[in-house]
Amino acid sequence: MAANFSMGSIVSKFRSEYTVIVKTGDHQGAGTDANIYVLLVNADGKRSQEIHLDVKWQNDFQAGSTNEFPVRNLADFGDIAELELWRTKRSADKWYVEWIKVKGRNKEYVFPMHRWIKPEIKMKFQEHDSVLPQFDRFPQQRKQELEEKRKTYAFAPAGDGLPSQVKEFPDTESFSNDYEWGIVTGAIKDKLDGTIIGLTSGRWDSLDDLGNVYKGSYPVPKGKHRWRSDIEFGKQRLVDCNPGVIQLCTHIPENFGVTNEMLGDLLEGLTIESAIEKKRLFIVDYKLLKDLPTTDPMKTVCSPLALFYLQNDAKLMPVAIQLFQDKSDDNPVFLSSDHEYTWMFAKMWFNNADASYHQSASHLGMTHLVMESIVAATHSYLSPSHPLFRLMASHFLYLIAINKLAIESLVNEGGWVDRTMAIGRTGMFEIVKRRFKTWRMDIDGNFPKELESRGVSDPDVLPNYHFRDDGLLMWHAISEYVDEVVHKCYDTSEKISQDHELQGWRKALSSPVTDGGCNIQGVPGDGSFKNPKEIAETVTSIVFTSSVMHAAVNFGQYDNYGFPPHYPASIEGQPPKNKDPKTEDDILEALPDKQATLDVMEVTKLLSEKGTNGLGDFEVDYQFDPISTEAVQKFRDGLKNHGKTINERNNDRYEKYTYLHPTEIPNAISI
Repeated sequence: MAANFSMGSIVSKFRSEYTVIVKTGDHQGAGTDANIYVLLVNADGKRSQEIHLDVKWQNDFQAGSTNEFPVRNLADFGDIAELELWRTKRSADKWYVEWIKVKGRNKEYVFPMHRWIKPEIKMKFQEHDSVLPQFDRFPQQRKQELEEKRKTYAFAPAGDGLPSQVKEFPDTESFSNDYEWGIVTGAIKDKLDGTIIGLTSGRWDSLDDLGNVYKGSYPVPKGKHRWRSDIEFGKQRLVDCNPGVIQLCTHIPENFGVTNEMLGDLLEGLTIESAIEKKRLFIVDYKLLKDLPTTDPMKTVCSPLALFYLQNDAKLMPVAIQLFQDKSDDNPVFLSSDHEYTWMFAKMWFNNADASYHQSASHLGMTHLVMESIVAATHSYLSPSHPLFRLMASHFLYLIAINKLAIESLVNEGGWVDRTMAIGRTGMFEIVKRRFKTWRMDIDGNFPKELESRGVSDPDVLPNYHFRDDGLLMWHAISEYVDEVVHKCYDTSEKISQDHELQGWRKALSSPVTDGGCNIQGVPGDGSFKNPKEIAETVTSIVFTSSVMHAAVNFGQYDNYGFPPHYPASIEGQPPKNKDPKTEDDILEALPDKQATLDVMEVTKLLSEKGTNGLGDFEVDYQFDPISTEAVQKFRDGLKNHGKTINERNNDRYEKYTYLHPTEIPNAISI
């Protein structure tokens, strides 16, 4: 009897043919103590026994953990095509799974999930879980899951004319434990430093007094050394936190009172007409801010026009500023040749308007809020198994969570915006409404076309526009990546027309809010997607806005807002109505008090800090199918090359522009 049991047969009996590896998501409440079971199905439809995933000495399935489980008695099972997963019920217990991998002797099978697993419901997954709905082996499960997600991500406008937001915060959208802790501890540290700085209250005694606050965790913002300079004022339009507004001047608006006689030698001997003909004049026109309501009716926000001239030495110089839209005797055109402090004062009031537009439209409205409406629609109409959902999901990370935090802590009634910005939340939301009404995905959301619409796409026309030059590298990298996935997924027109999830998503993006849509104008395709190009343009716009565009308008905030004379969020008093000479005392009286300055420093410093990975280095991997993994690798290789190009450009630039270096661009709007 004993002779029948060799050591080899004993080892074979207990050897693990497969290993099941489970990654539990890093969300609050994502872990579970329930009993977890899987069942494997091979390519021939053969089913394994039920496999209880448990290691006695381990505390399995904790949030953020990865656990391995050896599986025996599956010799010669063959290729694994499907996996079934279920769990027992525990009181008030939830479980979020990122993925399950089954590792054999010669091959690894990946089943990405990214789902909350409900108790006592058996879920079935295909390998890679990336499939168009018409080819899904489990259509009823997919349909039911999407119906439930539509309830979870139900969305509606937060107010009349505003982009849509989720009605209730979904559990899946919470910060990871590590990221949330970093935000909280960072804010507390800054607050403690701020308490030390702000022991004294009141107004600033001098500009030197203001300069003394920069210590501890508050470095000297770049604006402290730039605020007096016209050269730096011109560069603000090109490379600082609101670089997407300036446009080529093709004519002087009738309401802009600038004349050739005024400008004199400021155009290097050219007339306005010849400067326009030579494409040397540029303009910023904030007519959108006209008659803007504010939370505090005593606060005034200008609606300025400003003219910039490109000198022979390629420096962009401000030459004229009119602070309000309508010509009048008490609305003069301020000139760079005016009295030093009078001109500084005009630039400060212009920058206050620019900052108001920046925070409301460029930043909050057209990245954070527009993207939340798109994220909610994507979750509602594209299954987690859809290839396009898997492509975009990495670029949605923490967006809804950071929006919730911002609305509750910054834009709330009496909150940071009301305390520190001239517009207050009333003016901020009004700007968002006005801009959202005109924003188009096929122009404003398409970077090359947006540059063309402002007449600034040609480097020979507007040199040193690093936002454009580096942004185009990123746009083309994202576009090539998206194109590859889209064209391989939709290699026939029938796959597009028969994809009901895709077409439902397209309809939701563009439909009026009264029909349950996002009311986004200019979504490519005339009512429906008909070719891969329309799909790719839409997805590219979403990925670019979520990553590159947000980085461009977000990470320069502290260097601009951190020194109030350079980029004031609020100004005390009223805009000048004449050109009477000003003094440094007038500048000081217009600055916000010490506490308001500190509040601005604290928040803009926090918002300017990057806490997530660079573009293409995804915090959470959603794509494991061969088409996507190949495209992702090409994307990453391309980004590395573009990063080298930007490094080389920065070697030749007067000052490095790093906001759109791929390692500095987060994948998503996570701060």
